[in-house]
Amino acid sequence: MTGSVTVKNFEVQEDRDEKGGDWYQILAIFLSCISAFNAGMLFSWSSPSIPKISEDKVNYDISLDEASYFTVLPPMGAICSCFVFSKLTDMIGRKHTLILIAIPQIVSLVLISVAKSVYVFYIARFLAGVADACLFASLPIYVAEITTPKVRGTWGNFMTFLIYIGQLTINIVGSYTSVVMTAYICLIFPVFFLCTFIFMPETPYYYLIKNRTEDARLSLRKLRRKQDVEEELNKLKADVARQMSESATWRDVFTIVSNRKAVYAGVFLRASQQLGGISSFAVYTQYIFLKSGGDVSASTSSIIFMGLCAALNMCAGFTLDRIGRRRSYFLSLLLCGSVLLCEAVYFILEQFYGDKVDVQVVNWIPLVGMILYVIFYSFGLGIVPTLMLGELFSASIKGKGLFVLNIVFALLVSGATKLFHILDTSFGLFAPFLFFSVSCFLSAILALYFVPETKGKTLEEIQQSLKGRKQQDKQPC
Repeated sequence: MTGSVTVKNFEVQEDRDEKGGDWYQILAIFLSCISAFNAGMLFSWSSPSIPKISEDKVNYDISLDEASYFTVLPPMGAICSCFVFSKLTDMIGRKHTLILIAIPQIVSLVLISVAKSVYVFYIARFLAGVADACLFASLPIYVAEITTPKVRGTWGNFMTFLIYIGQLTINIVGSYTSVVMTAYICLIFPVFFLCTFIFMPETPYYYLIKNRTEDARLSLRKLRRKQDVEEELNKLKADVARQMSESATWRDVFTIVSNRKAVYAGVFLRASQQLGGISSFAVYTQYIFLKSGGDVSASTSSIIFMGLCAALNMCAGFTLDRIGRRRSYFLSLLLCGSVLLCEAVYFILEQFYGDKVDVQVVNWIPLVGMILYVIFYSFGLGIVPTLMLGELFSASIKGKGLFVLNIVFALLVSGATKLFHILDTSFGLFAPFLFFSVSCFLSAILALYFVPETKGKTLEEIQQSLKGRKQQDKQPC
């Protein structure tokens, strides 16, 4: 009887080993994306902090105009360091490049905790941008290369989700604690990331690029939680060998058809996302709700806004593979544009017809409108660009391709946030909302042309699709 049970249990365990499991891939995604959580906190740090710093003349003698540069410097830091990190992903690996993100994040928060001069804050914000460059150069690649299509489709948006959780956290903590205490609390998370992610494996793709087949086999066994990975390993070897055999000069980024399509798609995704207004809303959340004068306080409204961003983005990951990337993106742009147009109309009535129209009876429109914007944004604009960053480029050109996209992204973030300020001060709060609305409508039309469908495809199948070829044999999910 005992022997029979033992044999049966052994067979069950053996069957489990053969099938493997997804949980270790999900764990690796979660631990790697803690770096994104930290980046989200640092990105939205200025939302609760600028009002406190500019109003506190005892501890800080910093004007509102000087503090406004806190939102501009992170993208500048990202632009200046993009090239370095794009090279490091190929030189020292995706994992070790990602680990480096903790250094500028920790130093930035330490400087914030001791800063009295505006220039110390400037250095801290610049370093936050350096960390962002590291994040976007390595994390999308890491997540794409360790996961199966099934896991990537469901959990690949975890980076964006934790960015929003970080933005929500800083809006809560920063609203109710001092600037110094906020920095101390935030320091916990990059240290935790450093102590945990170091135990995660490097991607099998990177090992195969470096001809370290045995390391790639061990990495796959860890990630898939099974011993027999030879079929997948051989397929990856063939895919990587084919991709690495392609020319990989800077000229090839733009002259090879598949690379050019990937660049066009990536630039369009980032441009349409940022010109949809999200970075401006994240940075100026409390300012928008303060000026709209609703019944709910600005800090509470901003917490609701960022909380919804996080919650809905998580839900979006489970529906994206059912609808498809392109369709989700098109619908998201169309609906976001409609909501922003309604917001613009409200602010036009308030600014120009306030003496004729009593807008106070509908002063809930800004908050409800932003809630609807977040809902529609989360199921397309908020998830598709980041998810596709690690999917679009072949192994030989990935570092260079992401370098181009990260430069574009940093310029767009900086430009969009500055544009919001310029349009608001020059014309009124309606102007940025109207601009972002028109941008969404135009982008919705262009999305049908520029956004490739990558739903359920392996990285190799995506490359073949960009080349205009079809593969008959799909790798099982």
